[in-house]
Amino acid sequence: MCGVFGIWGHPEAAKLSYLGLHALQHRGQESAGIVTSDGHRLYAHRAMGLVNDCFRPADLATLPGASAIGHVRYSTAGGSHIRNAQPFSVDDARGSIAVAHNGNLTNADDVHERLEARGSIFQSGSDTEVIVHLVAMSTQRAVEDRIADALSQVRGAYSLVFLTENALVAVRDPMGIRPLVLGTMKTEHGDDVHVVASEPTAFDLIDARLVREILPGEMIVIDRHGVRSSRPFATAPTRLCVFEYVYFARPDAKIGGVGVYEARKRFGRRLAEEAPAVCDLVIPVPDSGVPAAIGYAERSGVPFEMGLIRSHYVGRTFIEPQQSIRHFGVRLKLNAVSETIRGKRVVVVDDSIVRGTTSRKIVKMIRDAGASEVHLRISSPPTSWPCYYGIDTPTRKELVASSHTVAETCKFITADSLSYLSRDGMLDAVATSPGCSSSAEEFCHACFSGQYPIPLGPPPRGRQLPIAGVAS
Repeated sequence: MCGVFGIWGHPEAAKLSYLGLHALQHRGQESAGIVTSDGHRLYAHRAMGLVNDCFRPADLATLPGASAIGHVRYSTAGGSHIRNAQPFSVDDARGSIAVAHNGNLTNADDVHERLEARGSIFQSGSDTEVIVHLVAMSTQRAVEDRIADALSQVRGAYSLVFLTENALVAVRDPMGIRPLVLGTMKTEHGDDVHVVASEPTAFDLIDARLVREILPGEMIVIDRHGVRSSRPFATAPTRLCVFEYVYFARPDAKIGGVGVYEARKRFGRRLAEEAPAVCDLVIPVPDSGVPAAIGYAERSGVPFEMGLIRSHYVGRTFIEPQQSIRHFGVRLKLNAVSETIRGKRVVVVDDSIVRGTTSRKIVKMIRDAGASEVHLRISSPPTSWPCYYGIDTPTRKELVASSHTVAETCKFITADSLSYLSRDGMLDAVATSPGCSSSAEEFCHACFSGQYPIPLGPPPRGRQLPIAGVAS
C-alpha cells in the first residue's frame, strides 16, 4: 500500500506536495519522494524514512517549479531499499517522465522478462519500473497515448500519477481497486490549481477542495490547456478494495462516497448484532479498532473505555534490551490500563487478525492487567488469502485463518471467545452507508474470500511489445 499526490499550477508545488504526503503518511512509512517540473526539466529528491525526515528545507529548495508529484511507500513488489523509492523518473529522446504508483501489477514478471529480452535494463525491484519502460518504448506521440499504450500491456491494480515537463497525468485502473481523487484550490493571486491524491485527507491540509473521485479506467490530463478526461481502456466491473474501509484509509477520509469513520462504526454495530457477548466493557485495539469498538458499544449498550493506550512515538527502529522482556514489541506500542479493566469481563475490538501472534500477546497483556474474561471481536472476516493488488500480506500458510478454524484460532490466542464480522455483514455495512456509490458486489474482498477479480499471471498474448526504443 502506498500513497500518491500530484499538483499542477502552484509556485510552491514542492512544499504543498510535502504537506500532501504528510497527510498520506499512514499509507507508507518506508520511503518518500517528490519530483517537480519547472516547465523545462524534472527535479527529484527521494529518501528512506518518514516524510518529515526525508525533506529538510534545503531539500525542498532543490525542487523548483509549479508542478509536482509525490509518493510514500510501503513495499509490496521490491524490498525496502532506496533504489525502489518513488517517484521513478527517466529521460529519453522525447523528454523526461516520472511516475508514482499505488497498487501492484499481477503480470509484472512476465512483462519484465519480455522487456529484458528486448534490451531493457532495470534499476530497481519494483513492478512500477515496468510501466516506465513501457511508456518509454511506446511509439505513440502524445504523452497520454504513450501512457495508455503502456497500461494496455499490464494487468493489476494501479492508481498512478505521471509528470512530464509540461503535463500531469493521473490514471486509475479499470476496476478502480485503489482510490484516487481530484481536487482544486487557488493561489493567492486567484489562479486555478489542480491536485490529485490517494485520499481527500491530503487536500484538507493544504486547503484544497475535493472535486470528485477519478473514475475506474479514467485518465485525467492536466496541462496549460486545462483539465481533460478520457476513458482509454475497456470497461470492467468495479472492484474497490473493501480493506480500505477496514484498515488502510484514514478514518477522516471519504472513499467511494463513504466516510471511513462511519463505515468502521457500522462494522462494529453489525458485529455486535452478529456476535454479542456478556461483558462489562468494550475496549478497542487503537487506533484502527476505535471506531468499530464505539459502534459495538453503542449497539450492545455496554460502556466504551480506552483500556489500551497506544504510544504514538514508536519510530522505525528501537533498541531492545539484551535481557528478554516478554511481549516487548507489543508493549512498546500498547499498554493496558489496569484500573479500568481489573475484574471486568472485556470485549476487545480489533480490525483484523493476520498471523495471530500480536492478538495472542494483546490478550495476555489484558489478562495480566486483571481482566476476568477477554472476548475478542474482529470487525472484518477472517483474512485467509494473500492480497496481490498492493497490500503486503503474508503468504497463505502464514495467515492463521487459512489453516485454523475460529475455535482453533481462539485457543491459540487464549481468548475466552473469538468472533469475526461476516463477509456479508461487512459488505452490506459499506454498501448501505450514506453516500455509497457501489453495491455490495462491487468491492474486492479477495483477502477474505480468495475470489480474485484480476487473474494472476500473464495476460493473453493478443499484442506484442514494440521493438523500437529502449528505456535507459
